[in-house]
Amino acid sequence: MSRIVVVGSINMDLVNHVDDFPLPGETIHGHGVEYLPGGKGANQAVAAARAGGDVRMIGAVGGDVFGRELLASLSGAGVRTDTVAVKEGTSGLAFITVSRTGENQIILSAGSNGKLTAEDVPPERLAEAEWVLLQNEIPQAVNRFVLEKVRHTGAKVIYNPAPARPIEPDLYPLIDVIAVNETEAESLTGVNVRGKEDAALAAAEFARRGVRSVVVTLGAKGACYFGPEGETWFAPAFSVTPADTTAAGDTFLGAFAAACADGMETAAALRFASAAAAIAVSRKGAQASIPVRDEILGLLASDKGAGENPPSK
Repeated sequence: MSRIVVVGSINMDLVNHVDDFPLPGETIHGHGVEYLPGGKGANQAVAAARAGGDVRMIGAVGGDVFGRELLASLSGAGVRTDTVAVKEGTSGLAFITVSRTGENQIILSAGSNGKLTAEDVPPERLAEAEWVLLQNEIPQAVNRFVLEKVRHTGAKVIYNPAPARPIEPDLYPLIDVIAVNETEAESLTGVNVRGKEDAALAAAEFARRGVRSVVVTLGAKGACYFGPEGETWFAPAFSVTPADTTAAGDTFLGAFAAACADGMETAAALRFASAAAAIAVSRKGAQASIPVRDEILGLLASDKGAGENPPSK
């Protein structure tokens, strides 16, 4: 039994470091290429496991050499991988360019992720879960299948609609927590999110569509939570020097799920997740940057940065 089940993408990230992003038609020199396990689903699974969660991954890798490496990376982080399918062809690939300021641009090649089907999702494993995490790097038909199945099991779903794409209206009421950044919030609700007030407007629109709770991450500005009874919490970001923002959002969500599964109150879970994301931002790589539970607790216990202040209503 796994208390947290992540259904999502598993990628190998090909990371190229540059000074500045190239303009259209421009050729520039990079500072080396790295091959790093990633994928939004896998990143969130690793983050949840390292944060102390009991985690199972449901997804697909290819029959190539990358597939073996990706499974080994998940297992090494403590994630159960017996429900990861092996598909003919290539694994999912992400071509990531990281600038000297830590910003990134990403091109996805779905590979095996695009071949994941509802038949690859064992209903008995969903029935065991207390929390289920979903994203948008697998076919929407799979997300729909999971949302409909989980509604009858009592598990809670955290849905991270990234990359942003339209959500069918009948699926919104099946989402317990929708987790979005500023760009995703605007794409789905039409609200230009620049801070807490705008985040509240976007959250109200999600609630109107049937979502029970909303988390809006605001990068260096912090993160907001809007609950089903009108409760709101804001966690300020920790002050860190950014090295690579690639897995920051995934780290936040994985840590948030682990905290919730561990029984933390929402405000504490939000702050715990913010600390985890801050540590990830200060390091390079996707899964390589994700902290373990003791590191997160260490940052929370320190007196550095905005994180020393408790989340505010």
